[in-house]
Order: sequence, then structure tokens, then C-alpha cells
Amino acid sequence: MLAQANRVVRPGDFRTAVRRGRRVSTPHTTIHVLVTSEARPSRFGFIVTKAVGGAVVRNTVRRRLRAVCRDILDSVPDGTDVVIRALPGSVDAAWATLHTEVADGLGSVMRRS
Repeated sequence: MLAQANRVVRPGDFRTAVRRGRRVSTPHTTIHVLVTSEARPSRFGFIVTKAVGGAVVRNTVRRRLRAVCRDILDSVPDGTDVVIRALPGSVDAAWATLHTEVADGLGSVMRRS
């Protein structure tokens, strides 16, 4: 589980990250990254729609993505908001695949910034 300080929870923060942040697409996710100059920990948010599956499936995908983000939390600079949109194929993706895609996607966005 991510700590409360590491979660994007307000709808306005989600909207800002999706509209103004840099985007990278992977086969199973779309990652939006907004780097700010605020002095706060990096935050992660997740969008898992009904297109992914029913409630149990969506919650499973969200938990898996949260675990991936907890693993890579130290590599994301402070003041960064990351919103990950799960695509329908993320249900069948292996853990290692999701981990690699998210880590590589974040790395590519951070290098471009």
C-alpha cells in the first residue's frame, strides 16, 4: 500500500496531471507524468475503468499497479504526480511485464523532461 502522502486523491489533481503532464503509452497502460516544483513527496494515482473488467478485476489491477509504484517510488523525484491509466489488456499481463512497462515508461518520460 502506498502511504497517504504518496497518493493523488483529488479529482482536480488527476485532471491536471492528465491534461498538463507528459504522456507515454505502453501495451497495458498509459502513464501521465507532471513534474512540479512543489516540495512534497511524489504521488501516484490510478484510473481503472469498467472497460478493464468488473469490480473484482479492477481492484486487482489497481492493487498490482500500486505494488509496482511502491517498488519504484524511490526513483521518482519529489514533487512529481504520476497518473496511470490501466488498459483492458492489463488484466492478463504478468507482474514482471507490468513492472517493466511502468518503470521503463516513467524512466523515458523523466529523461525527456
